[in-house]
Amino acid sequence: MKNLKKFMAGMLTLVMCLAMLTSCGGDSGQSSGGGDQSSGGDGGEKTFNLKLAHGLAEDHAVHIAMTAWADSIKEQSNGTINIEIVPNGTLGSETDCLNAITMGALEMTKVSASVLGNFKPEWNVASVPYVFNDKDHFYKVMDGEIAQDLYKLTEDNGFIGLTWLESGARSFYTAKTPIRTPADLNGLKIRTMDSQMAIDMMSALGGSAQVMGYSDIYSGMQTGVIDGAENNVTALRDHKDVTQYYCFDEHTRIPDIVVISTKVWNEMSDSQKQIMQDTAVEMTNNYKTAWKEFEDEVLATADNVELIRDVDIAAFQAACQPIYDSLKNGDPAVYAYVERIQGAA
Repeated sequence: MKNLKKFMAGMLTLVMCLAMLTSCGGDSGQSSGGGDQSSGGDGGEKTFNLKLAHGLAEDHAVHIAMTAWADSIKEQSNGTINIEIVPNGTLGSETDCLNAITMGALEMTKVSASVLGNFKPEWNVASVPYVFNDKDHFYKVMDGEIAQDLYKLTEDNGFIGLTWLESGARSFYTAKTPIRTPADLNGLKIRTMDSQMAIDMMSALGGSAQVMGYSDIYSGMQTGVIDGAENNVTALRDHKDVTQYYCFDEHTRIPDIVVISTKVWNEMSDSQKQIMQDTAVEMTNNYKTAWKEFEDEVLATADNVELIRDVDIAAFQAACQPIYDSLKNGDPAVYAYVERIQGAA
């Protein structure tokens, strides 16, 4: 009987693994992580049928942008690169999707740069508060050599960065208390992402970090479990009814990153790679405008929320200085990127 139970448990595990590979990797005729690689395109190029997973809804600007991108790639590659966009977290969390790529069960995904820090610590630089002076500085870094170097860091993890997407500046929003200086955060419970950098930031600013899922913020603010949260202004689309103040301290600008399987990338022809890169840059540039329109649209419908713009940014920057000191002494690889980014201002 014990042997039978062990056999059944083993079979169940095998079935679950096969199911995951089938759902993430596409049709049964596709090779793992590489899509359908038949030689049917111009010049005998392989044909790639890929999936790109993300956690947002179909009406989000990200999904709309990536759908148009996939159409452009298909057209310019004469049908040799076909990308199916899979939204709504259907294939799991951002970490799940990255792990699926490493296992050869998925080809592409869109994730926050903060999640990539779990694979290569240097990516944590994108979450350091006030590492970017402003939007122009942020764009200069993300469109330049520093970002290209960051993209390559995860090659040995099985994926590389291809391009980035605007995700706005993250600021504090609260149910009852306007935030103009770090002192205003004293004693407040603020929801943060499950990120050590975010937790360290709250500690430096005098607030209390409360890690919870995004879907729990509304009820948390409504019931007083938390006093507020931190996110870009588009979060007000979901939380405006429980938010009284949105305070533009703009402590972080964390980009979204589109990544692709290293295996798939290495199997593409030079022409196919060029198409992917050129169209990716075009999508990124177009999305800057689309993101601004998205933010404006959300703010226009959140007229019950008071927008606090007279924030003492210098005081917030000074309060976060211990984070820089800690990185310099304890994490030189990340601090090296901090210095590069600040040197690019």
